[in-house]
Amino acid sequence: MPTPPIIILGGGPAGSTTATLLARQGWNVLLLEREQFPREHVGESLLPASIPILETLGVMPEIEAAGFTPKYGATMVWGRDDAPWSWHFRETNARYPHAYQVHRPQFDQILLENSRRAGVEVREGWRALDVRFDGERAAAVTCRPEAGGDPQTIEAAWVVDATGQSGLIGRRLSLRQPDDFFRNLAVYSYFRGAQRLAGIDSGNIFIEAFAHGWTWAIPLPDDIMSVGVVVDAAWAAERLTEQQAAQFLEAQLAATTHTSRMLASAERLDEARIVRDWSYVSQRLVGDGYILVGDAACFIDPLFSSGVHLALSSAVLAAAYVASALRTPEMRAPAAEVYTQLYMQQYHQFREMAALFYASNRTADSYFWEARRIVGGEDPVTAREAFIAAVAGQPPQGYERVVLERGEAPPDFVQGVAAVEQQRAERERAAAALIDRHWPERSPLLDCVPILAEGVQLERKPVVGDGEFEWGAVVSSPSRPHGAPISLVVARLLQGLDGAQSARRIIDAMLHGLPDEQRAQLLPGLLTALRVLYVDGMIARFDAQ
Repeated sequence: MPTPPIIILGGGPAGSTTATLLARQGWNVLLLEREQFPREHVGESLLPASIPILETLGVMPEIEAAGFTPKYGATMVWGRDDAPWSWHFRETNARYPHAYQVHRPQFDQILLENSRRAGVEVREGWRALDVRFDGERAAAVTCRPEAGGDPQTIEAAWVVDATGQSGLIGRRLSLRQPDDFFRNLAVYSYFRGAQRLAGIDSGNIFIEAFAHGWTWAIPLPDDIMSVGVVVDAAWAAERLTEQQAAQFLEAQLAATTHTSRMLASAERLDEARIVRDWSYVSQRLVGDGYILVGDAACFIDPLFSSGVHLALSSAVLAAAYVASALRTPEMRAPAAEVYTQLYMQQYHQFREMAALFYASNRTADSYFWEARRIVGGEDPVTAREAFIAAVAGQPPQGYERVVLERGEAPPDFVQGVAAVEQQRAERERAAAALIDRHWPERSPLLDCVPILAEGVQLERKPVVGDGEFEWGAVVSSPSRPHGAPISLVVARLLQGLDGAQSARRIIDAMLHGLPDEQRAQLLPGLLTALRVLYVDGMIARFDAQ
């Protein structure tokens, strides 16, 4: 009998990316998509962090040829005053200084056709009705063509749920938990003839805070703009019983200052649509024979345009997981844990950023903003420390830092970030003083004894390799509980830090027997590793011998 296929449920960015990456490895992949592409979908604004994944997929030439609007940053009315201000990706991401505002029907179709070229069997117009479980294992998918016909049940080697907010498996197993802090919904449509921003900012997403929430305006090709409002879900639900969605949208846009001016001469082209399932997370992302990716796993308030990026990045991890689970069954449980940790680490960073973003806005006084100025929930100390450490490191995924600096973030958070940044700067200066860049072998650091910080652990865990998870070394600490993958060379260096030997003795033991020329080549890298471990707090101090 032929081997059952890996069945991908959903042909959006998460599903098509997972399918492509698995098919390229030679797996038999079947993708079921209930709609015929191109199909309408909101969420047009990409992040630079997604570009490397699109390059890996090989679709960048098509995306560049599609004429999508380059996005160099964001322009906002948010924070302490009501004057628009801009931020540009080049400030934190020199390699990828822009992303794109994409037309999702065309963008998603590019990714789906790429799956076909990779060898995926793509069935458009096929609805997944249910997943059959044998015990706790997802074993088959029941589906039916939308055009009519009898249901079919197809055995599956693995099931990848990329059904977006429909969340077939998540809803069937009651895995989904709403995020009560983001009690919002969105109403949006498309307009032609809207005024755009000037110069390099003409392709920016424009976000404006107003009394009842915030608006987005995303410039697309052909003089079209995606425009939406994000408001309190309960407040809007009352009004949407009395008003059509289009009337509600127009009333909210009229209450804005800058967005209403941009739309003064614009014409609405389409019906107004409502997005209700706003923010949620699944209790479990991986189970026996199945995995959740993209919006099927979690969805976070789209303030930072994170939706497509989370879909693409989770798809890369999911493809690696499924390949590992099928090839190496003993890898299933540990790799599932790492998949969940890596995905939720990204999710929680965007989530906490969005919560702080809401808490820091002072441009409007209203019920909406007062209710959201209290950041929901108390995170464990380690999670809070990890978040502060990430912010202090200025990750180049978006415009998070400048947004918080423009607003009024909670004082304890601001103080925490300042303390971490000051400590990192002091450690950087101290480490630099101990390393002689011109004569590494004379560096004073070599005659010091590196002392590991309390709670630092070196573990053997799955890490993402070439298309699948493989065993690797991970170093973790209380401020970085999920850990960071490190090379085997750095792992061996860490293993030598016993609190008694000098750095010179540890490195000499590592390089014993190597030719002088090779030792000279490796020494600067090992000194740099010690410096980075110290700046990141993995090494507590360097004691004099």
